[in-house]
Amino acid sequence: MDRIRIVGGPELHGVIPISGAKNAALPLMIASLLTNETLTLENVPRLADITALLRILQNHGVDYKIDGKRPGEVQTTGRTLHLQAAAIVDTTAPYDLVSKMRASFWVVAPLLARMGEAKVSLPGGCAIGTRPVDFLLMALEKLGASIEIEAGYVVAKARKGLRGGEIVFPKVTVGGTHTALMAASLAHGDTTIHNAAREPEIVDLADCLVKMGAKIKGAGTSTIEISGVARLGGARHAVLPDRIETGTYAMAVAMAGGDVLLEGARPELLQSALDTLTASGVDIISSNEGIRVRRNGAPIMPVDVSTDPFPGFPTDLQAQFMALMTRAKGASRITETIFENRFMHVQELARFGAKIRLDNDMAIVTGVEKLTGAPVMATDLRASVSLVIAALAAEGETMVHRVYHLDRGFEHLEQKLVACGAVIERLAG
Repeated sequence: MDRIRIVGGPELHGVIPISGAKNAALPLMIASLLTNETLTLENVPRLADITALLRILQNHGVDYKIDGKRPGEVQTTGRTLHLQAAAIVDTTAPYDLVSKMRASFWVVAPLLARMGEAKVSLPGGCAIGTRPVDFLLMALEKLGASIEIEAGYVVAKARKGLRGGEIVFPKVTVGGTHTALMAASLAHGDTTIHNAAREPEIVDLADCLVKMGAKIKGAGTSTIEISGVARLGGARHAVLPDRIETGTYAMAVAMAGGDVLLEGARPELLQSALDTLTASGVDIISSNEGIRVRRNGAPIMPVDVSTDPFPGFPTDLQAQFMALMTRAKGASRITETIFENRFMHVQELARFGAKIRLDNDMAIVTGVEKLTGAPVMATDLRASVSLVIAALAAEGETMVHRVYHLDRGFEHLEQKLVACGAVIERLAG
């Protein structure tokens, strides 16, 4: 199993190109099941989760083609992916595929909308909380589907097609909103989604569905209106830049010090996180090229933060920000409101010498003068990169184990950091 070796100390200087967003690419790929025509997606990142979803889509009958290398293209340039589900040959998504990645469960919506039936294994993915699928299934029931759970599978049926309805989510849910959007696009009649998620990835999916012929209003607000259409066609759509990758590298520069341009990053996608970094003493400069992050000798100041749905501080940046706060000049309080089990990185950060105390859903982080390199173990995708951030500023060598988590969500992380002066390498086995 691969490991990553990091020697802390060097500042980061240079340019890091921001990849396409994994959390946008996955639902966009799943949307290919809604049409028999070709959906072309540009700026698709090279990630393990993308490869895993392609296998799942193939199982349903999706053919795909990835464009070959083009002039000027480098490893960090997003790929172009052509997906066509001319015929759905299988409406079952088996356990051995779905258990590897939670987002793959969302295939239930387009399969049900297009074929009138779906049998999908209950999902797997990162062990950061229960994350029940109840809201997703409730949305499908509001659109007229019958839902049963049989031997670990969701069996959904709508023999006469889905029909529009009122969906009121009791809690903001990104997965539920993605599911409702896809299902309602092919439903008979009008659908209104109340308390919808407002994340940029929701807007990106809605924009793509509109290009395919869907009728959607209000994406990006808490109320989305969809008028169902009889069929959807093909389209061409570019995946938006990854706001979580942007925030992660911004925090890495803040931790190590230096001056880095995050090329292609869009500040409006993560303004809350950028404001938090500014409060911690980091210079953030936005331009047409992207976002420049700079910290040259200034101390890291403690900042209290609470995770919230967009436009609040993202839960997917909580672990990275906690790593940064371990070197702050004082104590900070980090409250996790989204997932009940997302502090698993605390014990690993403690191995660097970090001082962190847990109090229910709050972590009290008291900054220390120095961190010391140590062998650490990745527990989930975002937690794993928080260990990398800590290691960049730690004295001596750090070895990060179980880095397959990183490969699920960060495209060429080592290469991007090495290009900016970090001492980091992957060791096989």
